[in-house]
Amino acid sequence: MANTAQARKRARQTVRRRELNFSLRSRMRTAIKSVRKAIESGDKELAATVFRKSSGILDSIADKGIIHKNKAARHKSRLAGSIKAMI
Repeated sequence: MANTAQARKRARQTVRRRELNFSLRSRMRTAIKSVRKAIESGDKELAATVFRKSSGILDSIADKGIIHKNKAARHKSRLAGSIKAMI
């Protein structure tokens, strides 16, 4: 248990930050799944529209430092490649 006022405050901040990071990471995973689902449906225009929304979410989460920028770029690149490969 934290003994000083500073340590107690840092513990409170850590809990809040962890909850926020958890929700943002969940939002990112949901965005990626929605693009994959659109790709599996076979509708290229829908997949491209959903991808544009999801890429903004990925960028904002990377800007916040929740994930590394290269990880966001890797996800976007793979999803874009999947959309491009659609017939």
